[in-house]
Amino acid sequence: MKEDFIAFIWKHQYFKKDSLKTVQGESLRVVTIGEENTNTGPDFFNAQVIINDQKWAGNLELHVKSSDWYVHGHEKDPNYDNVVLHVVWRYDTPVFRSNNSQIATLELSKYMDISLMRNYQELFSKERKWINCEHEIATVEPFLLRGWLERLYFERLEQKSYLIFELLEGSKNDWEAVLFQLVAKNFGLKVNGAAFFELAKNIDFSIVRKEAAIPGQLEALLFGQAGLLNESVEDGFFMELKNKYDYQSKKYRLALLHGQPIRFFRLRPNNFPTIRLAQLAALYDEHQNLFSKIINATTLEAYYLVFDVATSSFWDTHYTFEAVSARRPKRLTKSFIDLLLINTIIPLKFIYQKNMGQVDEQEILNLIRAIKPEKNSIIEKFSQLDVDSDSAFSTQSLLQLKNEYCNRHRCLECQVGATILRKH
Repeated sequence: MKEDFIAFIWKHQYFKKDSLKTVQGESLRVVTIGEENTNTGPDFFNAQVIINDQKWAGNLELHVKSSDWYVHGHEKDPNYDNVVLHVVWRYDTPVFRSNNSQIATLELSKYMDISLMRNYQELFSKERKWINCEHEIATVEPFLLRGWLERLYFERLEQKSYLIFELLEGSKNDWEAVLFQLVAKNFGLKVNGAAFFELAKNIDFSIVRKEAAIPGQLEALLFGQAGLLNESVEDGFFMELKNKYDYQSKKYRLALLHGQPIRFFRLRPNNFPTIRLAQLAALYDEHQNLFSKIINATTLEAYYLVFDVATSSFWDTHYTFEAVSARRPKRLTKSFIDLLLINTIIPLKFIYQKNMGQVDEQEILNLIRAIKPEKNSIIEKFSQLDVDSDSAFSTQSLLQLKNEYCNRHRCLECQVGATILRKH
């Protein structure tokens, strides 16, 4: 038994309220449960109860055992003198205020529904499980599950706002600069994401704007700053980029980064940093005002058109500067654009709309639901539990559920867990 379960029971009043009595034998009726307090102090503020026909207004404190009052040192804290009811699972000792008046106590276990207790014990059993509700989640009403997943998706978007607002503060609210940094991070994927992100943050975006106005200039800038032009390569295109970058380096007084290294190891050729940086340069060569275009786009097809770019012709026959390969244009694929939309574009658009005070939730939902579901071990495991995904909306919401609720055993804060607990 844990205090969060007692708080859950009290908050939802999941106990038999007829003929309630305190352990002192007084009649008890709950008028208002109070406001839950997540900070220091009593657990619920401003509750109202009627004890023996006398109405009391004040705070409530919850404990597993009444003796926990003394374990937590509340008898020494005047903030607890205004507690009008002590709600405990098991009563083992009386509790007094500083003026020696005894605090009325409700022993909750005497008024509990047996089915709720059984469901709680099964949900939090010590049996080794992937998630606590893996035997019951498929039985949850689909309508309720869809509603909860929608809340989880927007919660996931909210969590991504912390980094975005931090970047906005560092760029003096330049949304275009923040977009560039986040897009660069995504182009690096897992292996080079941190290195690309660092690279983008350390180039003043005003320089990016200037160099992107002339084809080929931004490509030289990105490759040079990434340290990919430091070697000696006998190739005309390489030397062309190197000469451009040498000029840029002196003009803007650029300093090479010495942080995260750029990696090729264990990457498929299409994900080599050379290809991804060339594609990033091509994207900004094509779109001088990319941020306004992603804000104005409303459909998946419109986004596919915005990001339908290819590298400079050299990369049609190369993956690196040294070796020639079979001709293949290096366009951004729809699957890559989908990842970009999921991880960067939609969160950024949501935060921008929220910042402007006009969030179009339906537009956001329509877009994420139009994207194919992601494939990973977590989504596969949910599928095995008969919780299937038909779009990126489902997969993103399920990832939020698993990482933020299931892994942290926050079942009492989860609509799925709460529904299972109430089952008879």
